[in-house]
Amino acid sequence: MPLSRRAFLMTAAASLPGLRSVALADPAKPDQGLAGQALIVVFLRGGCDGLSFLAPSNDPDYIADRAPELRVRDDGAKPGRSLRQTCDPAIDFRLHPEAAMLGDLYDGRHLALIHAAGLTDGTRSHFVAQDLMDRGLADSSGFRPQQDGWLTRVLKAHPSSAPAIATTPALPGSLAFHGASLAIPDLRGGLGLPGGPAIASALSALYAGASDPFGRSAAETLRQMDLVDRRLARQADGRIIPYSPEAGVAYEETESGRALRTVAQLLKMEIGLSVAAVDIGGWDHHDNLGGRFSSLVGQFARALTAFWTDVGRYHDRVTLVAMSEFGRRLRTNKSNGADHGHGGLMLVLGGRVNGGTLYGRWPGLASAHLDNGVDLAVTTDYRAVLAEILAVRLRLGPAATADIFPGFTLGRPLGIVAA
Repeated sequence: MPLSRRAFLMTAAASLPGLRSVALADPAKPDQGLAGQALIVVFLRGGCDGLSFLAPSNDPDYIADRAPELRVRDDGAKPGRSLRQTCDPAIDFRLHPEAAMLGDLYDGRHLALIHAAGLTDGTRSHFVAQDLMDRGLADSSGFRPQQDGWLTRVLKAHPSSAPAIATTPALPGSLAFHGASLAIPDLRGGLGLPGGPAIASALSALYAGASDPFGRSAAETLRQMDLVDRRLARQADGRIIPYSPEAGVAYEETESGRALRTVAQLLKMEIGLSVAAVDIGGWDHHDNLGGRFSSLVGQFARALTAFWTDVGRYHDRVTLVAMSEFGRRLRTNKSNGADHGHGGLMLVLGGRVNGGTLYGRWPGLASAHLDNGVDLAVTTDYRAVLAEILAVRLRLGPAATADIFPGFTLGRPLGIVAA
């Protein structure tokens, strides 16, 4: 039976992790993409507990509503790391002891933190909240199932041949409907097509000169996969030489470690990496908050520290923002966990970040100030942080940011990043 071009490509791609095109420049002269910047968006999926990540350790309501073993303490054998801040001088904000190393990035003014940040929509549904944030929206009234992702709209507003990637097996919603992105969970096995050069050559011939959108995307996919794969260092027998980070840097074999190692490797391959979407799951801690959160936040903090050290010569190009769909409730439950909350924590890391500051307005944890009487209130719309990064670091104007975040207008910037 004759096989159409589309059927042939879909058949060949069935065993390929995340077949998507990535627009690269000539390897000898990489396009620097988004004003020469690399935007890295880390989504902590599951509802990361901001009140454990960065805790108001001396707040009377925090102390009253969380058991001692589930609090970040200001005393005892493993106190949290205290941070200087002017957000609320009466509160002793402390990083979780397993994330204490991030205090060095904060004190070095590379890391900024934004508490009580998130969606203005009051949903406590993972699926709804993640979809809204992936699409750059504030509430479900504007959501459409076929809507493209906010990073897709960034790339459309700033078109270039620089690469956009995700470290997941399939593209996340933030890159939905962007035909020039590539899902790369790991580069240790290379990025060649199953079947080797013969299959790649046949598929390339099928799509040469294609004029339809699918055909153009397929041709670009094949071309860019080959370019990325050929950039990987190999031994004489063709085997890939394992990536070597900078001296003294070691990535753990965790989701955080593998993902940020892949981003660092791509950044240092000098292919003009412009956008990277990183997903880190497992933050839905309805039970055993103390043990499970400690393990995960430690993995993330160590991976983030390793990444920052590894990409030292790229610091002025890199802006990394981490966020979650919502936080957890103030009051813990009978399973020593915390249920879905509202306000959460955002992190921004980069060489042009005005770090060493806790941004936003702290609403307090008294019952009268809580959202619905149970959750940390949102005082900073997550889009205000993202839009400021786009406007200042990527130099996108008001019209572009308004298109990227429908219904949102960037007011006075918080001052998190510098040009």
